[in-house]
Amino acid sequence: MSLRAPATRLLQRSVATSALGNASRSLSTVAARGRDATSSSPSSSAPLRFSRSGPSSAPARAFSTTSPARDFESPFGVNSLAKFTEEEEMLKEAVRKFANDVVKPRVEAMDEAEKMDPEVIKGLFEQGLMAIETDAELGGAGCSFTAAIIVIEELAKVDPSVSVLCDVHNTLVNTVLRKYASKHIQEKYLPKLASDTLGSFCLSEPSSGSDAFAMKTSCKKQADGSWILNGTKMWITNSAEAEFFIVFAQGDPSKGYKGISAFAVEKSMGVEIAKKEKKLGIRASSTCTLNFDEIKVPAENLIGEEGKGYKIAIEILNEGRVGIGAQMLGLAQGAVEKSIRYAAERKQFGKAITQFQGMQFQIAQVLMEIEAARVLVYNAARLKEEGRPFTKEAAFAKLYASQVAQKASGSAIEWAGGQGFTRETGIEKYWRDSKIGAIYEGTSNIMLETIFKLVEREMQLK
Repeated sequence: MSLRAPATRLLQRSVATSALGNASRSLSTVAARGRDATSSSPSSSAPLRFSRSGPSSAPARAFSTTSPARDFESPFGVNSLAKFTEEEEMLKEAVRKFANDVVKPRVEAMDEAEKMDPEVIKGLFEQGLMAIETDAELGGAGCSFTAAIIVIEELAKVDPSVSVLCDVHNTLVNTVLRKYASKHIQEKYLPKLASDTLGSFCLSEPSSGSDAFAMKTSCKKQADGSWILNGTKMWITNSAEAEFFIVFAQGDPSKGYKGISAFAVEKSMGVEIAKKEKKLGIRASSTCTLNFDEIKVPAENLIGEEGKGYKIAIEILNEGRVGIGAQMLGLAQGAVEKSIRYAAERKQFGKAITQFQGMQFQIAQVLMEIEAARVLVYNAARLKEEGRPFTKEAAFAKLYASQVAQKASGSAIEWAGGQGFTRETGIEKYWRDSKIGAIYEGTSNIMLETIFKLVEREMQLK
């Protein structure tokens, strides 16, 4: 079954209340409760759809998919960042169950093999988690950006590798097409990206990492309007399994970053998957070098305007950084919960390790920092939904969540002692996975620079 269903079916408060009250129900039950009660023969494969529109009464928040439940609602119309709509709560619970039932049993094997299990990717598509914000008419779930962040966080609690696969596909690949591609390109590719085709975002190169616009991959326009791509991309997530790529290339070096354009490229056009990196962490997530040798791309596959690829990349990475913040947030939570449960059962000197005050203080400190990261991540997500500036907040979220993830996962290893240092518990994997948070989609130094420049502008220091 899938996590998508018609909006009218999800707006039945009694259905949502019942669903929220049983955390152990199966995903099939989620779908069944989301279906129209008047249907005499509901199909088990009917897709779930989370609506952007609400019931007839005005929603308390413009960015909510429906009016939030009245419990704990402020009389002034302002609610905490922890206030989720009914659909968001249902989605969170269903993803948690999918992660634990489908992903968790495969985590160790995928990490050891450094390969994503095809059944996990298939399951993500079947659950509707690979087109979260895509409109229902194009096969998507029609959810909010916050819904995507919820999914990324929940998956990362179990396996950050699966989380980043879903993250890149949703917040980068799908979003670029939804926001910038022509209607023809959207109708051609978004349904595939919603059903069975994995996407990849190709920006970085051997000579252009943090300096992303120093790229050498070239694009030359032909007489018939088509384009020829040549060059190499490096450190590309999802690339081993992807069949679709968004590729950035330089058309006129004399124009600098204003010569860059973006293209929708199919693997069948001749994309070569070269070296696959052997990594410290997120090992099941593929990271490869890609070669483009005289790749011919149709004129219609230009995304947005010629020479505006830099604008697309800058804007889309802001959203992607919120996604990475959510990944690091989920990672930190998953590591800490696993270690605390172990420490609560492990006894030394006649009592559980968690009963020692020194341990309690450490755990409390880390839990506070995780909660602070959560506020930054969801604040950035809500600001984005409201259409407000969120570049600085996205940098805050990505930077701090990655710092907390490293600290939390490292502490989790120590709390579990020697057992935490072994691969048997899976706790050490969270620490290995956490290191990438300070590197991709903007290094920590780039985040610090971004934050300062924005503050400098706000304070008119220059």
